[in-house]
Amino acid sequence: MESNRYDESSSLAIRFGNEIRRLRRARGWSQAYLGKLMGYSHGMVSYVERGKKPATLKFAVKADEVFETGGTFQELWRMYSRASLLEGFPEYALHETRATEIRHFELGVVPGLLQTPDYAEAFASAAVRRGSIDEKQALERLDFLITRQRLIDRHPAPRLHFVLDEGALRRTVGGPEVMARQLEHIQALAARPNVTIQVAPFSLAEELPFTMMVTLLNMPDRTLLAYSECQLRGFLARDNATARAWERDFHQLQVEALSKAASLEMIRSSQGVRGTS
Repeated sequence: MESNRYDESSSLAIRFGNEIRRLRRARGWSQAYLGKLMGYSHGMVSYVERGKKPATLKFAVKADEVFETGGTFQELWRMYSRASLLEGFPEYALHETRATEIRHFELGVVPGLLQTPDYAEAFASAAVRRGSIDEKQALERLDFLITRQRLIDRHPAPRLHFVLDEGALRRTVGGPEVMARQLEHIQALAARPNVTIQVAPFSLAEELPFTMMVTLLNMPDRTLLAYSECQLRGFLARDNATARAWERDFHQLQVEALSKAASLEMIRSSQGVRGTS
């Protein structure tokens, strides 16, 4: 029965179960043994793995303890139990936790994985003022972002390649002091051996290959996933032709963007302008 394959495009509850199954099998554990470790029956583990019963918060907490996943399953539980995240994003985030390489481009905003808490809070507070989310949902978003950012320190750490739009450096989010700290944080992350940061300058103009946010995930099984968003929802592309086309465009963007040294110089100069304001 355990060898059955389940539809990867179904609900996030099933994705939660798939991740439980993946980690359990990686350790060579049976469902009965995992249930014993977690304090649940074999049947309950089976139901959760197949998405037949949604996991409870208690189940997620125990899963994090047993698998030593540092809160990942608790965050996955929050994804499908609450509506604070953009539709489609939780599905992406689950794959992000497993990626061996993450490549990202975004227009006008510092990517979430690079954001300081103050920078992220400025956006969450603005969403509350607009009435898009409430304060509780804003806190959930911030907590989830902090959990996502832990992958930067993971061992082994994934390779991370960010191409920042110049507009992300020029737009003062949260005020000059918040933005100055954000730019300092980007420079600190750029010094890490697994992190590459480039800047796509305004001078690229129409040569910029993307007019939307794009993320490429290289997975442990060597598959390539591509993700993007509109205002209403996120889209995860498993179609190989789509993902490879976006990858070709990203390669071109890497070539056209500023070098690592020139990018850091632009980041420093942006910080210097704010320091004198």
